[in-house]
Amino acid sequence: MAEAKRLLILTRDRANAAFRQRIEPYLASLAARGIACEVVEVARCPVTRRGQMAQARAFDGVLVHRKTLTFWDARALRGARRLVYDFDDAVMVQARAPDRPHAGRLRRFRRTMARADLVIAGSRILAEHAYAAGARRVAIVPTGLDASRLRPKATWAAAPGRTRLVWIGSASTLRQLEPFRPMFEALGRAVPGLVLRVIADADLRVGGLEVENVRWRLEDEARLLAESDVGIAPLPDTPFTRGKCGFKVLQYMAAGLPVVASPVGVNADYVRHGETGLWARSAEEWVEAVRRLAGDAALRERMGREGRRRIEREFDFAVLAPGVCDAVAQTLA
Repeated sequence: MAEAKRLLILTRDRANAAFRQRIEPYLASLAARGIACEVVEVARCPVTRRGQMAQARAFDGVLVHRKTLTFWDARALRGARRLVYDFDDAVMVQARAPDRPHAGRLRRFRRTMARADLVIAGSRILAEHAYAAGARRVAIVPTGLDASRLRPKATWAAAPGRTRLVWIGSASTLRQLEPFRPMFEALGRAVPGLVLRVIADADLRVGGLEVENVRWRLEDEARLLAESDVGIAPLPDTPFTRGKCGFKVLQYMAAGLPVVASPVGVNADYVRHGETGLWARSAEEWVEAVRRLAGDAALRERMGREGRRRIEREFDFAVLAPGVCDAVAQTLA
């Protein structure tokens, strides 16, 4: 029987969506493999944080979730036997300056990659960043979900004269829709009966297009998605957005929705053009894609069912857990 191990997990916020989707689902599986995990929310105060990180020497390893290491963080972790780093965003780029890496963030990212024994990256693009910054070993683990919680649609027939697009996100990611206002306005003019449902903690207003602004709640998420007809994922093409891990696309697919997406980053991998959805770059392509899906319930059903099957095969937590546990166990060993 393998010797029991102890893993210290450091995260900024245990309630954050990234922790809920990338770390928490695997705690029970790690425990079943004999890896006992202790989760600590790192303090903002550098002195307090150094004390928290110094605890790592009492564990067999430490997993740092998303937070890149300052010089003093790295010193505090010198006593750690093994370091695992998990990330699912372009952490070397600032959202408010998405076109280029931030010097300070890039320096911290390189320091973290050089120190880590294992890097768990949310996508191939992020893995390439990790290797370029000095990582020695990288495992690619997409941001998964619990497919059983997001049950697919029961029917793909839209309400007569109505087609509901849906976008799910947050106030911060809602800002990424600003460059697409002309596209949304063109959709409102071109597709009769079109409505856009926005599930977020902020509102969107678009001239000439009916918008349903609905506050996000975990208990309502599955129903709100399944009531919709087409999931959308517009993204500007920048170094920051190329590092996004496409979680909303996976949510749409789990709900049995066809997806129209900008082919940026993992969107181009997750949305298989003509199979689980359609790619759209220009406003004209967006109008054509939405018009095509709005007018063809059978196509929506075919793409929605295929997307759901792919979620069950590749992105469910139960499918991803063995790979996560193997990578961590091998590192601690």
